[in-house]
Amino acid sequence: MAINIKESEEIVEDVLNIYPEKPRKNRQEHIGVNKKDACGSCVAKSNLKSLPGVMTPRGCAYAGSKGVVWGPVKDVINISHGPIGCGHYSWGTRRNLANGVPGVENFMPFQFTTDFRERDIVFGGDKKLEQAIHELKGLFPTTKGFVVESECPIGLIGDDIEAVAKKTSADLNTTVIPVRCEGFRGVSQSLGHHIANDSIRDYVVGTGKLDDSQKTKYDVAILGDYNIGGDVWASMKVITEMGLNVIAHWSGDGSIEEMRITHEVNYILLHCYRSMNYISNYYNEKYGIPWIEYNFFGPTKIKESIRKIAALFDEHIQEQSEKVIEKYEPKMQAVIDKYRPRLEGKKVMILVGGLRPRHIVGAYEDLGMQVVTAAYEFAHSDDYERTTKELEDGAIVADDLNEHEFIELAHRLKPDLVASGIKEKYVFQKMGIPFRQMHSWDYSGPYHGYDGFEIFAKDMDLAINSPSWKFVKPSWKK
Repeated sequence: MAINIKESEEIVEDVLNIYPEKPRKNRQEHIGVNKKDACGSCVAKSNLKSLPGVMTPRGCAYAGSKGVVWGPVKDVINISHGPIGCGHYSWGTRRNLANGVPGVENFMPFQFTTDFRERDIVFGGDKKLEQAIHELKGLFPTTKGFVVESECPIGLIGDDIEAVAKKTSADLNTTVIPVRCEGFRGVSQSLGHHIANDSIRDYVVGTGKLDDSQKTKYDVAILGDYNIGGDVWASMKVITEMGLNVIAHWSGDGSIEEMRITHEVNYILLHCYRSMNYISNYYNEKYGIPWIEYNFFGPTKIKESIRKIAALFDEHIQEQSEKVIEKYEPKMQAVIDKYRPRLEGKKVMILVGGLRPRHIVGAYEDLGMQVVTAAYEFAHSDDYERTTKELEDGAIVADDLNEHEFIELAHRLKPDLVASGIKEKYVFQKMGIPFRQMHSWDYSGPYHGYDGFEIFAKDMDLAINSPSWKFVKPSWKK
């Protein structure tokens, strides 16, 4: 069923009418209806401060650095410098899988924090941080370094984490990286990505060397895949079958040792544009390394991305890439034949962060589903420029969608599935609407690559067609 532009505009207007004049005018700029002849930033303004007093789904700068960019790097110890709550919240919640012996090669299973108390706020935590780094080096001597992520109180009381990092780095002869990612910085977790990228640039890039005997003309690095449920492993399987040599992949299952040699690759393959475009641009400016964005959600986008990547290389890679596509097409068609009849015409509302509101559109469409809303938590205008091209005219596009708007849009759009985060999950399930948690794949995955699409299709079917929904129904079905 085609989406009607006029009806969508009326729905948006109706949802916003509850606000007084000033907030209504503000939110009207952030929620729009997709028209492919309009610019994305015209449809929805973004990367601006959330409206005070209105609940926002956005994360903070600390979440962008610790939870996204630095946290999944497995061979360093991430120290959350501040009260325990932020560190605990960001520990293991994203399911960034990593290989390696825990406590020896892989420190992902552990949560390290300086556990600030009231006296530390009064007297400062520099000494506590220094002591923690020394203790951790003694407990885990094989760590390749430390990353200190500052929480909100650190920026307020003025702890000099840079001085502590410099001193402990010299004392212990190891890498200690300070990251000024206090949560109050910026308007969302997006600034945390940028800050973390800058720390990688300042402390890591170019500090290693790939042995000349290991170099090939097919060397690539995968950036911005965080290995949720094994995503990067599924993606690497496809990329290596194409004939490319992945010498570095981060942050998911990544290591600082790989990060040190990334400047030696021939091309960077970028999955999450929002979180890693900064460092990708730096590699291009400093080392002349081209980067290309790819999308491994669903067979249609996988095929497009394989061919886009292969076009960068010679005929050998292009021929090998066509063989990969040919190899997996029967399997993908079997998945579509199985699940599409059960999902055809189902409507989906999306509110997630990073790249997903546009990257997963094609995967839903491969299953015959229709995306009626694509909303971002912390996008920028360039994200919307890309997103509007992926959506049908009439789809509702929104930035920083709040609880009232999300629920009221659901009442009017009558979705068959909501794809969002953990904060929204139980609200919509209690409303009788099937839900998939699309930040960490709801304890499933991978969703990337050919292997991931089969799991994705099965999970969407399980969510929508579960017999449990006969016991609870949304208001419009009662």
